[in-house]
Amino acid sequence: MGIQLEIVTPERLAYSETVDIVMLPGSEGELGVLPHHTPLVSMLGVGELRIRKDGLEESFAIVGGFVQVLPDKVVVMAETADLASEIDLERAQEARREAERALETGYHEGADLAAARASLQQALLRIRVAERRRREGTRRPG
Repeated sequence: MGIQLEIVTPERLAYSETVDIVMLPGSEGELGVLPHHTPLVSMLGVGELRIRKDGLEESFAIVGGFVQVLPDKVVVMAETADLASEIDLERAQEARREAERALETGYHEGADLAAARASLQQALLRIRVAERRRREGTRRPG
């Protein structure tokens, strides 16, 4: 018996499957959800969303949004959700370099500085998730 997980971004339905457990990057820390979880709505932070299904673990790089938990369903509404196996590591590293250059050139306006910092944070997250996926693969937790 599992729990239905849907991960939705403004552009697409990124994932829709029945899973055994979902580990979410909550705004106040990591949140684990099993079937029959108490209903809740919470903000998401920036981090790695991990799924365990049939003994295998998969990851997404998640940036912001909300999660709604029902006893039989979890709906993640995220700004972005990138499946670890689909992250282009070279592209993420280039995005990191561009964000670092933008910060070094000295953006002084608040919005530009915040955008550069957010871009850097998102690039670093994608790199971390993709590198862990390459190192560990789709794995059986142990």
